[in-house]
Amino acid sequence: MRVEDFHFNAEEGLLVLTGEKKRRFWRFLSIALALMLVLAACTGKSGDGGGSGTSGQETGSGTGSNGNGGGEGSGSELEPITITAFIGAPQQTPTPDNRIYKKIRDELGVTLEMEFLVGDLQQKLGVMIAGGEYPDLITADTKLVAAKAVIPLEDLIEEHAPNLRKHFAKAWNRMKDSSDGHIYWLPNYGIIHGEFKPTWYSGPAFWIQKKVLKEFGYPRPKTLDEFMQLVRDYVAKHPTTEDGQPTIGYTALASDWRTFPLLNPPEHLIGHPNDGGVVVKDGVAEVFAVKDYAKRYYQELNNLYNEGLFDKEAFVQNYDQYLAKLSSGRVVAMFDQHWNFQPAEDNLIAEGRILDTYVGFPLVYDTSIRDWYLDRPVPNLNNGFGISKDAKDPVRIIKFLDALITEEWQKILSWGEEGIDYHVDENGRFYRTPEQRAQQEDPTWKLANRADALFGYIPKIEGTFSDGNATSPGNQPEEYFESLKPEDRELLEAYGHKTWTDFFSPPPENPVYYPAWQIDLIDGSEAAIAGQQMTDTSLKYLPQAIMAKPGQFDAVWDDYVKAFEKINVQAYLDRVNEQLQWRIENWSTE
Repeated sequence: MRVEDFHFNAEEGLLVLTGEKKRRFWRFLSIALALMLVLAACTGKSGDGGGSGTSGQETGSGTGSNGNGGGEGSGSELEPITITAFIGAPQQTPTPDNRIYKKIRDELGVTLEMEFLVGDLQQKLGVMIAGGEYPDLITADTKLVAAKAVIPLEDLIEEHAPNLRKHFAKAWNRMKDSSDGHIYWLPNYGIIHGEFKPTWYSGPAFWIQKKVLKEFGYPRPKTLDEFMQLVRDYVAKHPTTEDGQPTIGYTALASDWRTFPLLNPPEHLIGHPNDGGVVVKDGVAEVFAVKDYAKRYYQELNNLYNEGLFDKEAFVQNYDQYLAKLSSGRVVAMFDQHWNFQPAEDNLIAEGRILDTYVGFPLVYDTSIRDWYLDRPVPNLNNGFGISKDAKDPVRIIKFLDALITEEWQKILSWGEEGIDYHVDENGRFYRTPEQRAQQEDPTWKLANRADALFGYIPKIEGTFSDGNATSPGNQPEEYFESLKPEDRELLEAYGHKTWTDFFSPPPENPVYYPAWQIDLIDGSEAAIAGQQMTDTSLKYLPQAIMAKPGQFDAVWDDYVKAFEKINVQAYLDRVNEQLQWRIENWSTE
């Protein structure tokens, strides 16, 4: 337009258009405004998903209109981001072309750079803390809270992660650190949705090879004495393995933080659940390390050692060496938690050596004691991921984790991709073909086609999905039984069982404070110092006692007790009992 198209209106003090030019201007302005409204509407649909994800969050389906879950848009809608993560366990690195990590990158715009533990965890964390530099995501350890290495998460979750907030609703108060009321860690296990019907057992037990049970007609050892007699009888008949290696009757592990295979058995043998370094009676904890009922167990290991049945390398082997030994098929029995030695069984299964894998028994000292090994799930407090102080975009990270807790992504991470890793029948039930099951047992295939390293540490749904399918193939009853090896079916049928959990007594309701091992002792406190001293003292004297010559066990045990008396055990117990009472008072109303 030109200046001459306007004239000055003195009454209104404005320049106005004349005649036809006026009409043309208003048409132009109307079109421009319409375009602006269209552009604004388009812009409103991008970014963090806008309102489209709300319905998915409210219904629990976790998928908005773009199918990527509440709060986290697709890769095309968000700028790509790289999230670094430290996982405090040794694992193999996924292949660069891993199918599931690529799907995460394409659909959520997130590339994961994961570092796995090499060497000692506490040493690694000490180096991190001393350097003051951390990855975006880091697996839990209470000393990281003390070092202010991780940030509080409750506000981030409340504001940006509705799926996580809903997921953790019943555990919300439990997740808060009792020292300051903040949430620092996102528990990776123990949050149940729908029904929970476990088929596979991952917890503590005394484990013995399936070939031993088959050889002796599928016996039912209930006591420690009965179990150890099986070990003695088998090694007497088979002093070497089929490939000529010496058979190891019984082994133990006490490496890095994995000391529970050596230290925890006494509490179970007297009928208590896993409370870590204490047993709790009527809401009050006691340390059992030097009790007579603990001595009884280690005396039996001393007997095995002097009979040549206990692993002479048990106290110098690290975790990797322990797994390698179990993978060799030489070890007849041990006490452990199944998840801890599962990588060794994975190797045996991949090689088709099913009878070299293990069955867990809930042993007690005598049959008047009711076993309490199998327990009801509890939130895995002080575990899972936290977000470090160095994370450049905590909001984007929590939105990413919020997307992964949706049913859509939980199915991908647990079952895989429909049509590739599993199928759906006419009744909506998930199942796998024999070929798909075989793939899942191949460690090499899994490195290229599963995201187990990530899935093990992020929050996860356990129980059943909203469509009734189990949240893992192993807990889908029909799929579970179809997946069993012939040797396993034969064994379960011999005992009249349908699942591995049938070997254990049904668990009673968890006490409100349970489990005590999740109590934070506060790094650097007198309680924490005493706890470490107790562990160090046990790791010093128990090997000596177990490997003592005949007739010398009692003398070493007495030295152990005297050393324990020099520790401020009361400071440890005061903290534990204070926290037990705090839990009873603060968690009882949930």
